[in-house]
Amino acid sequence: MKCNRMCCITSGNWGNFETGSSARKKLVSVMSSRRKFLKQLGAASLIAPVYSYATISEEELEKRIIPYGKKYVSYHDIHIAIIGFGIMGSRNAKTILQIPGVKLKAVCDLYKGRLERAKELYGNDLFITQSYQDVLNRSDIDAVIICTSDQWHDKITIDAMWKRKAVYCEKPMVHQLNQGWEVINVQKQTGVVLQVGSQRVSSIAYAEAKKFYKAGEIGQLNCIEASFDRHTALGAWQYTMPLDASMDTIAWKKYLKADPNTQFDAKRFFWWRNYKEYGTGVAGDLFVHLLSGIHFLTDSKGPSRIFATGDLSYWKDGRNVPDVMTGVMEYKATKEHPAFQVLLKVNLASGAEKVESGKVKFYGTEGVIDFGWNDFTIYRNKFSSFPNIGGWDALDTYPEAMQREIMRNYKQKYPQSEGLQADAKPIRFMAPAGYDDRYDHFINFFESVRNGKPVVEDAVFGFRAAAPCLACNESYFQKKVINWDPVKMKLL
Repeated sequence: MKCNRMCCITSGNWGNFETGSSARKKLVSVMSSRRKFLKQLGAASLIAPVYSYATISEEELEKRIIPYGKKYVSYHDIHIAIIGFGIMGSRNAKTILQIPGVKLKAVCDLYKGRLERAKELYGNDLFITQSYQDVLNRSDIDAVIICTSDQWHDKITIDAMWKRKAVYCEKPMVHQLNQGWEVINVQKQTGVVLQVGSQRVSSIAYAEAKKFYKAGEIGQLNCIEASFDRHTALGAWQYTMPLDASMDTIAWKKYLKADPNTQFDAKRFFWWRNYKEYGTGVAGDLFVHLLSGIHFLTDSKGPSRIFATGDLSYWKDGRNVPDVMTGVMEYKATKEHPAFQVLLKVNLASGAEKVESGKVKFYGTEGVIDFGWNDFTIYRNKFSSFPNIGGWDALDTYPEAMQREIMRNYKQKYPQSEGLQADAKPIRFMAPAGYDDRYDHFINFFESVRNGKPVVEDAVFGFRAAAPCLACNESYFQKKVINWDPVKMKLL
């Protein structure tokens, strides 16, 4: 890689952080960590309790822009090849070419029409091939971005590392549970840079929310609900087919891995996410986004028990994976986090108006962190220090004289129950307009390639995020609970 230039880009967008409301009394240990955190942050305290989020209108939310001032320095060019130039591969090309010093030198795809399109976009000097080995054998390629069907992720990643190419592999890192350890071991043996492509790990929204979570702003975590619902044919992976799909334009034999005798079927090639032989269904494709963010924020190594159920409810187009799936995961208490439950859901015929981004809610004993894609809202609802009385209560079922006596005794015992402080507003934190977490994820990858710094999502993290999702598929098809060792990363 030739050292021929130096570029520096700085962008900044700083929110208006105003002083918040005063606080109720909190436990000393939590207050200490919170004061330290807020002092470091230089931001307003969120100690004041916040409304129940179900009752808040958009106008009542206080909104803040998350500080974003990434500096990026490019010392030399990096020559890139993209293996798999479908939707993700072509989109990733547009993203990486916004980063100074990144040069797209080669594209591999099994469909000739995509290779023709790559040359239309990036010029006749672009090297194109239907064989990924041709890319790996080129001495002018520094790194590869793997965007193939899931079935090929492990094989191409391993082959690339043995060829000393840095690897960015789209999620999930592997297609099957028994493939994870080989990828991890080869990365350790070669020392080659390997980053998995779940961009939430690089999102400034998750990084900002992690500060508040670690400071105890929602109390003790006990449950997480996460969903990725959709309601369009494209969202259900029925992509537009080319007019010339055939054995003449598609290297079908190279596409097949598990069963080389499978008869040609264009849907199995262009709609590969719908088939367990080539993809990982809603669990490996969408649950993994959700778990990557959850593991990043909590520093968790993963669940110990996994159960999933589902159905092929609406999209009866020949696919053999469910279009509705729910998963339940049990996370045991560790030194990193308390015990909590994770409830996952994907519905590809959800009744929503459009394709939705993932939704994640972290529930704690004192509040909620509610995520959009690159934004989150903090709601606080601390338990009172005295028991509730009245309302939906048995009190008014007793004789009137007894009610008066109960209330008199209650007010004497809990005088602080009168004149409660009004709740403060919830606060929404948003990334600046135009922010792209995939861009940041690629910047982190290229910084690792150039400088040897640790990647933000290595093979171990990538497998720990993928494995519980793949276990959901095992649970669904085998109709049983899957027991998993998240530390040793193996089935029990």
